[in-house]
Amino acid sequence: MRILFTGGGTGGHFYPVISIAEELNTLAKEKKLLELELFYMSPSSYNEGILYEHGITYKKNSAGKLRHSASWRILLPNFFDLFKTFFGAIVSIVEIYRLYPDVIFGKGGYASFPALLAARVLHIPVVIHESDTVPGRVNLWAGKFAQRIALSYREAAQYFPAEKTAYTGQPVRKEIATPTRAGAREFLKIEENIPVVLILGGSQGAQRINETIFEGLKRLTEKYVIIHQTGSNNIIEAKATAEAILNDSPHKARYKPYDYLNALALRMASGITSVVVSRAGSTIFEIAAWRVPSIIIPIDERISHDQRSNAFAYARAGGCVVVEEKNLMPNILISEIDRLVTDQSVAGKMREAAKVFYKPDAARLIAEEILKIALGHEIEK
Repeated sequence: MRILFTGGGTGGHFYPVISIAEELNTLAKEKKLLELELFYMSPSSYNEGILYEHGITYKKNSAGKLRHSASWRILLPNFFDLFKTFFGAIVSIVEIYRLYPDVIFGKGGYASFPALLAARVLHIPVVIHESDTVPGRVNLWAGKFAQRIALSYREAAQYFPAEKTAYTGQPVRKEIATPTRAGAREFLKIEENIPVVLILGGSQGAQRINETIFEGLKRLTEKYVIIHQTGSNNIIEAKATAEAILNDSPHKARYKPYDYLNALALRMASGITSVVVSRAGSTIFEIAAWRVPSIIIPIDERISHDQRSNAFAYARAGGCVVVEEKNLMPNILISEIDRLVTDQSVAGKMREAAKVFYKPDAARLIAEEILKIALGHEIEK
């Protein structure tokens, strides 16, 4: 039995795939399915080590992103990306024909289009998962022929046929879903009895959030330890900036910059964190799993409508407060952090709302449906 995953080359697409693969491997052992083969097709492997650890074979294709804008500057990139997509579709059809998987799981994003097109051409069953409140173009298209559609947010259900759509929540990796407090302060070299604020801008960081943190850094470190995931492109600048700002501060050691927090560091940090400050991507579901009060700062609406609608969906559920990027200033951010740290009533309500929002069995539900469809297709073959 062969199952192929496809999706964009970001953590928001990649790690849910890994969560589902974990559950598929577990189900295969439980059901004694000895010949389960897993594949991942995308222009980027994202993390070959993790693919290898989970027994997933990487298959490379190509895909281009169609940009919508009135600017002439995008004409040339769109022209070349059309060729990338066309070439990627040909490669995908040939490669998938050779593999002929029993089901293809699409995580969305432009990078999933070539493999899903191949599935359509070759009549291979498709399951998709939509991570946002408003679906992207590829998933809207794939939803017309997919056998099953899983959703992270209830709000997305209106865009798909009800009879094949289910609100499952977002799969979160087991290795980071459960925070740990034991030994966390020692591991992260954090002093006792000082509240911790965790800043997450995604694996690439978030420049606007970083700038705001630095503007208020001296004030923040007077009261808090700041664990700051800056993004790999920003770590050198972040360290140099913090060194200059905190040069004469007695609390210099309270600023802890990281380019990237691995699974163990993330579990430790989430276990001792009082407040998380984050973008509004798939990290929302990790924060909900940790049951930590949060301040969500979506990307500007001119760049991403999805993040804004995702942020407010989580806020309506009671799990966070939203600060829009146009309103993001040090005074506002520090005021909100202070409120969530000191007002235990508000923090407690957020924790309970996060518990309800998070669906711990999301990956299992999706894996079970994929396996059911794959078994049916295998019998037909």
